[in-house]
Amino acid sequence: QVHLVESGGGLVQAGGSLRLSCAASGRTFSNYAMGWFRQAPGMEREFVTVITWSGGRTYYADSMKGRFTISRDNAKNTVYLQMNSLKPEDTAVYYCAAAGRAVPSWRVATETEYNYWGQGTQVTVSS
Repeated sequence: QVHLVESGGGLVQAGGSLRLSCAASGRTFSNYAMGWFRQAPGMEREFVTVITWSGGRTYYADSMKGRFTISRDNAKNTVYLQMNSLKPEDTAVYYCAAAGRAVPSWRVATETEYNYWGQGTQVTVSS
């Protein structure tokens, strides 16, 4: 079992930045690929980004490339999402997720590949 807790959400003006954190506890964090998803009001949850267990590879949704950066610190059992140049359409609840095995690149956006989910943290971007 892996327990995930997100933090760092809040209210920010368009063009601003936020860094989300996801602290993991339980099974060996370094064995898991870690991802971020988000869900805007009235919308389905969507993939944001994922990082492999070693941190050697990352994948991003097209709309986040160049603005968002995922990283991890396995010594701290924490994964981060640095979000820059935020837009009002980035407003959503952001969820951290852990995959207990390697996720094929063509399936990184598939929610069922992830075994554990956090409760989410709200990000609101004002115009």
